[in-house]
Amino acid sequence: MNIEELTGLPPGATDHFREEGIEELYPPQAEAVEAGATDGDSLVAAVPTASGKTMIAALSMLSAIERGGKALYIVPLRALASEKKEEFEAYEEFGVTAGVTTGNYESTSDWLATKDIIVATSEKVDSLVRNGADWLSDLTCVVSDEVHLIDDRNRGPTLEVTLAKLRKLNPQLQVAALSATVGNADEIATWLDAELVETDWRPIDLQMGVHYGNALNFDDGSTREVPVQGSEKQEAALVRDILQEGGSSLVFVNSRRNAEAAARRLGQVSSRELTAEEQTELADLADEIREDSDTETSTDLADCVERGAAFHHAGLSSTQRSLVEDAFRDRLLKVISATPTLAAGVNTPARRVIVRDWRRFDSSAGGMAPLDVLEVHQMMGRAGRPGLDPYGEAVLLAKSHDESEELFDRYVWADPEPVRSKLAAEPALRTHVLATVASGFARTREGLLEFLEATLYASQSSEPGRLERVTDDVLDYLERNDFVERSGGASDAGGDDGAFTSAADLADRESGDEELEATSLGHTVSRLYLDPMSAAEIVHGLERADERPTALGLYQLVSRTPDMYELYLRSGEDEQFGELYYEREAELLGDAPSEFEEDRFEDWLAALKTGKLLEDWAEETDEEQLTDRYKIGPGDLRGKVDTAEWLLGAAESLAAEIDSEWTVAVREARARAEHGVGEELLELVSVGGVGRKRARSLYDRGIETPADLRTADKGVVLDALKGQKTAENILENAGRDDPSMDGVEAASGSATEAESATASTDDSDEATDATKAEAADADDSQSSLGDF
Repeated sequence: MNIEELTGLPPGATDHFREEGIEELYPPQAEAVEAGATDGDSLVAAVPTASGKTMIAALSMLSAIERGGKALYIVPLRALASEKKEEFEAYEEFGVTAGVTTGNYESTSDWLATKDIIVATSEKVDSLVRNGADWLSDLTCVVSDEVHLIDDRNRGPTLEVTLAKLRKLNPQLQVAALSATVGNADEIATWLDAELVETDWRPIDLQMGVHYGNALNFDDGSTREVPVQGSEKQEAALVRDILQEGGSSLVFVNSRRNAEAAARRLGQVSSRELTAEEQTELADLADEIREDSDTETSTDLADCVERGAAFHHAGLSSTQRSLVEDAFRDRLLKVISATPTLAAGVNTPARRVIVRDWRRFDSSAGGMAPLDVLEVHQMMGRAGRPGLDPYGEAVLLAKSHDESEELFDRYVWADPEPVRSKLAAEPALRTHVLATVASGFARTREGLLEFLEATLYASQSSEPGRLERVTDDVLDYLERNDFVERSGGASDAGGDDGAFTSAADLADRESGDEELEATSLGHTVSRLYLDPMSAAEIVHGLERADERPTALGLYQLVSRTPDMYELYLRSGEDEQFGELYYEREAELLGDAPSEFEEDRFEDWLAALKTGKLLEDWAEETDEEQLTDRYKIGPGDLRGKVDTAEWLLGAAESLAAEIDSEWTVAVREARARAEHGVGEELLELVSVGGVGRKRARSLYDRGIETPADLRTADKGVVLDALKGQKTAENILENAGRDDPSMDGVEAASGSATEAESATASTDDSDEATDATKAEAADADDSQSSLGDF
């Protein structure tokens, strides 16, 4: 189908696509148009990576906008949200506006009402529904990218329930669900009342195969010789081979440590293929990475980058991940070794993808377990970029003939597993049942079950009554913790302990007479986007505190919640943190398990370790020391601090809701976690441009408050801040009448070169206008914590 044949798009859209080099639609795109994508019909597009799914989404959204509607594009990852927003912002040239919203789960993001296309994560959309964002009722088209992630036990239930709620809010809603090829795309299409577009077509050929010995054997029966030289690793030989013909490589491994080690080794291969110009550009890129963070991880990454290689995992800061991804897309970086996180939708194609590790540690299996076919195919689908690569190759590595045959059977020739709903797991259901009741989607038990019947789980369930039983268990839990009130059913009758349920009570339930209403506390928990179990843990901890809680006590409390991924205990650390527990037991909130309850006590100590990390951060311990002490990456530290700040903000709201006398203590602990400072610096860091390092430098010179900044000797201020422009900006933000530093000399001499470098990067994001709603909502960019 020629681009000129498209109808129903905004004027200028076809010109835009033509300027982008699109003259003709790919077969899957044409099939989607024929299935009604531009006519407002729902569809499921189950097609391989790089086969044009985003264009299918664009055609669906733009035609909906031309009909006077509004479109929502749901993504699984924040990084992907930023990528898609940038892509859709190009539509502004023909009058279509776009915005992104990912964080701040208490916000309704009203500014998005003026946008034609909104890009958001499923968690953010869920929170918008809970908080009653009015503009959601204006939606006419919703795109769900990577919809097969409904199968993910962590994020899948939120996506599933969110789609069900949006369809209930807007009965005529067009849903365009984009997926990799899965085993049951027809089931997803049936659930969404959508047409199915399913194909294995790709714009360039993808060959899948297994490397064994000195040969790469492909699924079509062909063979390519790739000899392994001497003590060379298989992946190194494969990277060297494809680099010599001008292609790039992605190597997937099963752990962060392996990713870093592989990048160091592969850098020895890629460095031999760099031009002088590339070496210069890579040296500049390495400097950017070092400036972002002063941790060992950053240093190791920068060293690899200088040689044309990189590693990519969740321990990197978002800035580092973006730098690596951009340089790889530009083919400046030649090879990335990555954990599977890079396969989840971010646009990083390579000519050759090497799946080195097809097993991963699985605690439920008690050891190493094979990856799912779908996950491996997602990795393999990164191979080949239209316009740059003549073909794509995806390779698994075998050590023996038998293993080679096994890999062909297990992955190359196998179909991906079917997507299965994970909604009926109680942790997921308690969150979404409370939200469904609190947001008014269901006001009775019958209404709740009726809503849940509209989920994928209900359409897949083969166990009669299971969803009903789990739902009743969840309602019991929510009622016991004062999140939900029930009337007209079993909760109003029977014994005092609630253990007895009469036949009449059961009849009431079955007849749907039981009414459900969220309590004030329940509404607060839902609005805060908390797991009800997290809220219960926080409430109980605050209620049982006899004295003003310390920062460590509060940090350990929020680290015990299901919403915080606590640090695990390494070998020997149970003794180290056991000693810390006995030293500071009085500060910890709630009832500690007995040390004879090994699993529960270990979880308690893991939460204590996480809380101690946060306390160290709030006591201004340097980022490099923290990442070394706790054996984590800068991205992990940023993630723990961000999560703690969010949970403590929620704890502050919960404290106010239950009239706790410890609200101020919680607020102070949150502020200290946010800024990474001691209590005495909290006033200073409230000034725009002043972060933890600058605040400490000012405080050490006797400047302790914003008022002091308005009257202090400018020479002293300049000496503390090590930069004239920085000093002027901060004085202006503090409200000084005469912030100019013209002619002022530092009171104690000029800054050293190292101090100047630090000052130039310190708190750079504070200099932006934080009052802009969009900037406040788009929280994907993260500067180095060491600079704050």
